[in-house]
Amino acid sequence: MNPLDGARDILQLGGPVVAILFVVSVLTLGVVLYKIWQFAASGVGRHRVLSEALAAWESGDRMAARARLAQSRSYLAPLVGSAMQAPAVPGLDGRFDAEAGLALAGLERGFRFLDTVAQLAPLLGLFGTVLGMIEAFRSLQTAGSSVDPSLLAGGIWVALLTTAVGLAVAMPTSMALAWLESRTARERVFADKALRTVLVSGPAPDPAAEAEPVAATPSHA
Repeated sequence: MNPLDGARDILQLGGPVVAILFVVSVLTLGVVLYKIWQFAASGVGRHRVLSEALAAWESGDRMAARARLAQSRSYLAPLVGSAMQAPAVPGLDGRFDAEAGLALAGLERGFRFLDTVAQLAPLLGLFGTVLGMIEAFRSLQTAGSSVDPSLLAGGIWVALLTTAVGLAVAMPTSMALAWLESRTARERVFADKALRTVLVSGPAPDPAAEAEPVAATPSHA
């Protein structure tokens, strides 16, 4: 059997509720694929180079830390670089925390849609089942005394089809959302650690300034 024909039959049997769930499933798949691409392009979870830069900064080798940071493709690299260049002033950590939160908010864009789909898809499927059951019992009442059991059974399984479709949409969506949220949570922890490592250590003094000899003050005889 052609899969397209099977999908067409399901849409015809399920009615408008299944059609709505089908459209929602396509949108959900598009959002999940976009988030996977966004995470990969932003370097989410890939912090080896950035961790090496932080280790060099913590050990006091500022030049090596900046050189290693320039090789990182993480979305956190520009923020960490700004923290390395920033002067040690009170309240600076709050500003960088806000900027890190803004960057993480960009990664979380679309999560609300996925959460809504995961919660409403089963309810929408149940709504379709209730409508189908109403139609099945109405047909049973119309049949009067000549009740055909196959008529009731056929109406019930068609009605339950919408619930099955709703669950089929909700369960993968919930799993994908949980996976994305777990990765974002790990990013938040790493971003906080990276900023604290830089800001607590503070900027190093300029080596050129340290190496510059102090000119002797001329004495007045």
